[in-house]
Amino acid sequence: MSLETWLLYSSAALIVILIPGPLSLLMVSNSLNYGLRRSTPAFLGGVSASICLLSASALGLGALLLASEKLFSALKIVGALYLFYLAWHSWQESRRAAQQATAEEQPVNPGFHAMFWKAFGLGASNPKDILFFAAFLPQFLSAERPLPTQLLVMIATWAVLDLGCKLFYGLSAQSAARYLRSGKGHVWFNRTSAALFSGAGAASLLSR
Repeated sequence: MSLETWLLYSSAALIVILIPGPLSLLMVSNSLNYGLRRSTPAFLGGVSASICLLSASALGLGALLLASEKLFSALKIVGALYLFYLAWHSWQESRRAAQQATAEEQPVNPGFHAMFWKAFGLGASNPKDILFFAAFLPQFLSAERPLPTQLLVMIATWAVLDLGCKLFYGLSAQSAARYLRSGKGHVWFNRTSAALFSGAGAASLLSR
């Protein structure tokens, strides 16, 4: 991959990654509920999901999903149900925050594996992302250069940019942490998160 192509790919990838979505919301929520350092497993889980989707697209899963409407629909339903689960979890967090409004307790960290797989599941459960990568990657591939090398560079670049953006969202959340972690701010943030996750799940089910 030439330097010009890599810069063009990196710029396009950065724009796409910076667009807020359910996974970005989860990163912000984790940073506020557990702190930035303790949310590291979630950051790693989200990036790992992106790497898996990129690899799956490169291996042809995107073409398979395009060819099988039933498989695509099934995966879309699974993804929507997972979003509804996250909405329920955020609502439960808001109830706990309301009960702790007069205390200074920190929420119990769910542990490395729980946080990692929660973020990984959210990142990997949207079949549209696989289709996007299947359409996105070929735009920057050259038939004159070794394909595996180009794909490795693209996946590594995306992973670095993705991790950087997730950390950016987490750090940004810290600036509002004093209000959002206290009393009503914490309660309403989790309730808003629940509404947004529910909306994303409903939109996924209703979209074609």
